[in-house]
Amino acid sequence: MKKIFLILTLFLSILNANIVQEAINKASANSTLKLPNGIYYGNIKINKPLTIIGKGNEVIIQGENKNTVIEINSSNVVLKNLIIKGSGTRLENRDAAIKISNSKNSIIDSCTIEDSLYGIDTGMLSNSKIINNKISSKNTDISLRGDAIKLYYGTNNLIQNNEIYNSRDITFAYSDNNTFTQNHIEKSRLALHIQNSHDNRIEDNHFQFNSVGLIFEGAKDTEVANNIIKSGLGTVSIGVMIKGVSNFVFKDNIVTYNSKAFYIDAKHNEETIKRFITNNQIKYNMEAFHFHGAIKYNLIKNNTIIGNIDDVVKSVRGNRTSKNIVEENYWDHYSGFDRNNDNIGDTTYKIFQYADRLWHYNNKIKFFYATPTISILNFILNLAPFVEPVLLLEDTKPRVELK
Repeated sequence: MKKIFLILTLFLSILNANIVQEAINKASANSTLKLPNGIYYGNIKINKPLTIIGKGNEVIIQGENKNTVIEINSSNVVLKNLIIKGSGTRLENRDAAIKISNSKNSIIDSCTIEDSLYGIDTGMLSNSKIINNKISSKNTDISLRGDAIKLYYGTNNLIQNNEIYNSRDITFAYSDNNTFTQNHIEKSRLALHIQNSHDNRIEDNHFQFNSVGLIFEGAKDTEVANNIIKSGLGTVSIGVMIKGVSNFVFKDNIVTYNSKAFYIDAKHNEETIKRFITNNQIKYNMEAFHFHGAIKYNLIKNNTIIGNIDDVVKSVRGNRTSKNIVEENYWDHYSGFDRNNDNIGDTTYKIFQYADRLWHYNNKIKFFYATPTISILNFILNLAPFVEPVLLLEDTKPRVELK
C-alpha cells in the first residue's frame, strides 16, 4: 500500500511540475526548445536568450488566471506558434499573456493570445518584431480590459500582420522609429493611440468597428499612409484624432462611416504648417473635419470629400482661423462652374458657419441634427443670412470632377 502511495505521489508531482520552466532553467543560452502539442503550465520566466517553438497547432501555455503567463527579461528571445492564455485580471499589475522588458532583437511570431488582460506588454523593447499574431482580451467590459499591445520606450520595432479583436487599446508611449503595418484591429476602444512618440510609420492597416481609430498626441514626424479607417462604433466615434503634432503626414488613406472623420485640436501657439492631409478619401461620415478651437496651419490638398453631412465643423467660438493651404480637393457640396475645362472651379469653395448651426456648440440641439426642420432652416439662411456668417475654410482651387 505504501509503495502504491509513493508511486501515485510521484506521478502527481510530475504531472503538476512546470516542465517548460524546468527546461528553460536547464537550457543553455541561445538554445531552442520545441514543444509538442499539449497543455503546459504558464507563469514562466525567461532570463536568457532562448527560442521556444510550438511543433504543432495545439501547443498551449496555460496561465493560472493570476499574474503574467510568460515574462521575458532578456534579449534575443523568440516565441513562435504558441497559444497563450489565462493571465491574471489585475490592471494595476498589467497582468499579461506576454510581458517583455529590457530586450533587443526579440521576436513574437504566429502566437495566439486569448483570455488575457494585456496581450503583449513591453518596456524598453528595441529592434524587435511582433508579427503574425492573433490577440484578444478577457471577456469583460471594454474599459476593464488591457492593451492588446503596449509599447513603452520602444524603438526600431516592427509590428506587422497581427489580428486584434475585442481588446481595449494599442498604445505607443515615448516610442520612436517604429513601423506598424498590415495589421487588422477590430472592436476595440482606441485602436491605436500614439503619445509623445516620434518618427513612427503607420501603413497599410485596417481599422474597423472601433470607438476611435487613431489618436496622435504630441507626435512628431509621423507618416500615416494607405490605411482604411472605417465604421466607428457609437454616435461620437472618431476616425482620426490629432492633437499637438508636428510634421504629421496623412496620405492615401480611406476614412469612412465615422461620426467624425477627423477631430483636430490645434495648439494656440502653432506656427507653420503642422498637418499635411493629402490624397485621402473622406466619405460618408457625419462630419469630415471637426476642429476644436482654431483652424490653422493645415495643408489639405487633393482629397476626395463626398457623402458627409458636414464638411467642416468648429466646436469652440473665437480663435483665429487662418494660414491654411486648402486646394484641389473634390467636395461634393461645391456648386460651381468650370468654363475652361481645367477641372478647377471658377470660384473658390467657401465653407461658412451660419447662425442656424447652433448644434456645433450645443449637444442638446444636436439631437435635431440633419432633420428636415434644421435642413430647411439651413437652406433659407444660406440664401439670405440675417447674421454675417463665419468663414471656416476656403478651398482656393476646388476640383469639379472626380479623377
